[in-house]
Amino acid sequence: MSDNTPTQASGIDTAAIRAAAQNMADGPVTAGYKGDREAVLKMLNDALATELVCINRYKRHYYTVSGRANSGIKAEFLEHAGEEEKHADWLAERIVQLNGEPDFNPATLAARSHAEYDESMEVQSMVRSNLIAERVAIEAYRQMIERIGDTDPVTTQLLVKIMAEEEEHADDMRDLLE
Repeated sequence: MSDNTPTQASGIDTAAIRAAAQNMADGPVTAGYKGDREAVLKMLNDALATELVCINRYKRHYYTVSGRANSGIKAEFLEHAGEEEKHADWLAERIVQLNGEPDFNPATLAARSHAEYDESMEVQSMVRSNLIAERVAIEAYRQMIERIGDTDPVTTQLLVKIMAEEEEHADDMRDLLE
């Protein structure tokens, strides 16, 4: 068989794939995409809102905590804020890849977020709030992964990657509890 035959020995219909690939406006979303794109985009935008709220919560806690005795906790809050920002960037990028629009609207963030914002002033309350938010995020990602399953392996892999980091964050917050 030559490389120009419609069906290769592997059983892949190259000619059909090449013909379908001509619809360039869809970017990486091919005809073979099996996910419910609108539902996936909604989940990803809600996850994006969660990450943005978490960034703000960790940043607020970072700037609010004071005292030499709390310098380690303060540093942990800042590190987590940066990692949550990375998650938000990954989610926004995936939304765009799926031909969606990332929703950064500050007026609706709190309503769309799985986790809550926190205005605690006491350090251990901040740590508890962050631990709860991480646990909420972990469960939300677990449910998204379960719902998407193998219909969108790229999104599933991304959510697994983010969930693993959220588990590390929860572990860090648990270690900071007195």
